[in-house]
Amino acid sequence: MSTALHPADALFEEGRAPTVLPVVDHYCGVEARMIKSLELQVAMGPVFDITLDCEDGAPVGGEAEHMLLVLHLLNGALNAHGRVGVRVHPVSHPSFEADVEAVIAGGGEKLAYLMIPKPEGLADLQRAIDFIDGALARHHVRKPLPLHTLIETHGALRDAMAIAAHPRIESLSFGLMDFVSAHRGAIPRSALTVEGQFTHPLVRRAKLEIAAAAHAFGKTPSHCVVTEFKSERAIQSAAERAAREFGYTRMWSIHPNQIRPIVDAFAPSVAEIDEAIEILLAAQAAQWGPIQHRDMFHDRASYRLFWHLLQRAHSTGQVLPTEVEQAWFAPQPSPL
Repeated sequence: MSTALHPADALFEEGRAPTVLPVVDHYCGVEARMIKSLELQVAMGPVFDITLDCEDGAPVGGEAEHMLLVLHLLNGALNAHGRVGVRVHPVSHPSFEADVEAVIAGGGEKLAYLMIPKPEGLADLQRAIDFIDGALARHHVRKPLPLHTLIETHGALRDAMAIAAHPRIESLSFGLMDFVSAHRGAIPRSALTVEGQFTHPLVRRAKLEIAAAAHAFGKTPSHCVVTEFKSERAIQSAAERAAREFGYTRMWSIHPNQIRPIVDAFAPSVAEIDEAIEILLAAQAAQWGPIQHRDMFHDRASYRLFWHLLQRAHSTGQVLPTEVEQAWFAPQPSPL
């Protein structure tokens, strides 16, 4: 198997395979919770990302001090897996430029991504990106810095396709609470609940448009928060619906108790993993030509589905056969 063509090379044209991100984006802005989250990531491995929050997490008037704390943690030993990002203020906020300059100057090489909240549309987002890329150049940060953004305004939802198409954007997140608030009471509070956010027509529409836009351009759609953090069943049910009904491949967490249920909900079942391995091994043996498996026809179109499933299994920490892990997921040696 080691000498055969790798699925990522056989199934995608060069540069078209989407980036696979951890299925959880965990937000925290209070020092004790940031430290606890980083400790949990060390223990669990990089099956979830951590976004250190400089927007809602920063006390009003204490933005500079909060940034110093974020930089201390970003550059500290607890950032063991390199999967820590930062959310800055919106581009229209007086602290945006100071946030960007500070985090790139003090931790640009450590950042996994930067989250841009509340763009009013594509033009607003482009203004933020231009400043971020200028800061990267000013501070001589050579490591590529992926950018994520929140779709939580009417203008951003209108421009969702164009935003997803932007080459600097890696992931689109749905901001439920700001989106509901933007309707000035026309969407009731019930749309913020674990049930209502999946049934209210305007919220459903927003979720579906964001997911469709992200998938159209190979970007990661990230589902919004669920505030019922004390009910493990509620969070797992919401995560299952986000993944299986709405097409999301990532989801926000706002409490450490939410991380494991989301990971479990997004992880494929053992039966799904076994089937994917069987089909991909048979396809590889057939040099990625069409095959018949259990009385069903498969070709490169369905192989991509099973490869994505197997990638999600790996990213959620599922145990895979040693030969599969080594052949398809072990780091490849650099060419001489």
